[in-house]
Amino acid sequence: MPTQTALAAAALALAHGSPQPLPSVSATTSYHRAEINGVGVFYREAGPRDAPTILLLHGYPSSSRQWDPLLPLLADRYHLIAPDYPGFGHSDAPSPEQYSYTFDNIAATIEGLIAHLGIERYTLFMQDYGGPVGFRIALAHPERVRALIVQNANAYAEGLGPKWQGIAKFWADPATHPEQVDAFTSLEGAKQRHLGTSPNPERYNPDTWADEYAILSRPGERVIQAALLYDYRTNVASYPVWQAWMRGHPLPTLVLWGRYDPSFLVPGAEAYRRDMQTAELHILDAGHFALDEATDEVARLTRDFLARHIETEKAPASAPQ
Repeated sequence: MPTQTALAAAALALAHGSPQPLPSVSATTSYHRAEINGVGVFYREAGPRDAPTILLLHGYPSSSRQWDPLLPLLADRYHLIAPDYPGFGHSDAPSPEQYSYTFDNIAATIEGLIAHLGIERYTLFMQDYGGPVGFRIALAHPERVRALIVQNANAYAEGLGPKWQGIAKFWADPATHPEQVDAFTSLEGAKQRHLGTSPNPERYNPDTWADEYAILSRPGERVIQAALLYDYRTNVASYPVWQAWMRGHPLPTLVLWGRYDPSFLVPGAEAYRRDMQTAELHILDAGHFALDEATDEVARLTRDFLARHIETEKAPASAPQ
């Protein structure tokens, strides 16, 4: 039994608002593939299927693996689906002659996966590339989106860091700026995308960028990623459209932003409040991939947000089979 001292310490912690241990459920996590319009799409699934669904959309150059630390911390109350886009992770990577690597087409593929799984309502959790994919899905089916969670997924010009000036030169003339693709697909690029300007590099697992670089080094991958980097210009052009959509669809919105991200700057996070005036904004001591350094904080903020805005009265009764 707990000692009087332990009980007193626990009471003191509660009184001072100290974070309480997060529940963790890993037993329900499973791994799947589905064929969507001829393309094999890999996805992770966790939590009870009759619970509210969260669709987790990953960034570049990662995959659904980036969500591994978060899945067990949400799986007790939520149904989680985290896909790999074509060309990423364990999904198929057909050549550009067989699959058009644009954000429009990736969004259409993920929409096909959602339909395949029979998911009718969901919260979108978007990180980096997940923003362009998620906003396209939201604009196509606004009635299906219950809430937005944004983690360093940019939708504002002021959020673009200095490196985007060089990428803009690639957009203007791809043939004369191959160095932008070289940097974008390099090992050092993958590493710095994680570390950013964090003062805590010892908290970052080097396996993350080593594994990402292994994917980027596959035959044909450079051409795939160059196509998507070129198509990213359509996302910047779409920022006003996404902003107008947010103004017209005042959904519950949580913005989590790693302050050490050199790609997407903090003003891009703050700008969300212009269009989602009730958005909850948290600037984290983390980088582009906030789960690298702030897993527990992201989980707590997400759980608190979902508990207040997404119906969870129905006790989950069944786990994925």
